[in-house]
Amino acid sequence: MFGILPFQFRFRGKVRLILDIYYCFIEATPDHIGGAALHPTQIARLTGISFTEVARRLDATPELFVRLPKRDGLTRYRITSSAIARSHDEVEALLRKAERNESMLFYAIAFMVLAMLAIVVLTIAPNL
Repeated sequence: MFGILPFQFRFRGKVRLILDIYYCFIEATPDHIGGAALHPTQIARLTGISFTEVARRLDATPELFVRLPKRDGLTRYRITSSAIARSHDEVEALLRKAERNESMLFYAIAFMVLAMLAIVVLTIAPNL
C-alpha cells in the first residue's frame, strides 16, 4: 500500500491473475485432476504474465498453490489438494470473497483515516 501498513493486499485487484495461473495448472494436466508441477517460467510463458508477477502470486497465495521441494535446483509449484477438491466455481467464489474482504478492510482503514482528519479539523477550527 503506502509502506505504512504492515500488510499487503494479496487478492484485491489480482483475482484475474490468480485465476489465470490456476487455470494454467488445470489445463497443464492431461486428465484435469490438478497434478501438474510447474515452474514459474512455464506459467509465465503459457499465461503471458510476467515472471516476477507469477512468482509473487504463487508465493502470496498458499491457499491455492504449494511450493514443492527443489528438484534439480528448480522450484516448482502445484495446486493444493483442497483447491483440487473444489470445483472451479467454488475456487472463483473463494477468491472473490477474499477480494471483497480485503476491499472492506481497505475501506475501513480509509474511513478511519478520514475520520481522524475530520476530528483534527473540527478540533482546530473553533480556535481560528
